[in-house]
Amino acid sequence: MGTTERERLLEVLDEAECRRLLATASIGRIAFTEGAMPVIQPASFALKGEDVFIPTGLSSKMAAGSRGAVLAFEVDDYDLVARTGWNVTVIGPSRLVSQPDQVRELDALGVLPWAPSARHCYIALRMTVVRGRRISSTDVPVDPDPRAPRGLVEEAPCR
Repeated sequence: MGTTERERLLEVLDEAECRRLLATASIGRIAFTEGAMPVIQPASFALKGEDVFIPTGLSSKMAAGSRGAVLAFEVDDYDLVARTGWNVTVIGPSRLVSQPDQVRELDALGVLPWAPSARHCYIALRMTVVRGRRISSTDVPVDPDPRAPRGLVEEAPCR
């Protein structure tokens, strides 16, 4: 059974909670520009220091659209039935990491490009702006067991 508007609460998250939630996800969406048009693609990622590292093909459109640009990156988790969940958006300047020694160092983070690629690099997105929100139900705990199954369930968001 879904929730009604009166049973849902909107909470603006502080940066610490946004960063905590960001660390629980493994796939997000990167927004960049291709030919002056916005593009959003799924992307795997890893966090290190103040950067989000997104592996991608060296000759990909994502890499080309990211060179020195300001990018947005978003992660989320939600329950479609209860209409609850959270999202975190990171905005900041990017740089392309393509030097073989630096790529090998970042490969140790254990993240592979979402799309297959013969040769990959990393987009380093500086976490300049970090913001998010959570929509929760008044009936359900805000942060349930993260091991719970994801998808269409009658329970609270899974993270």
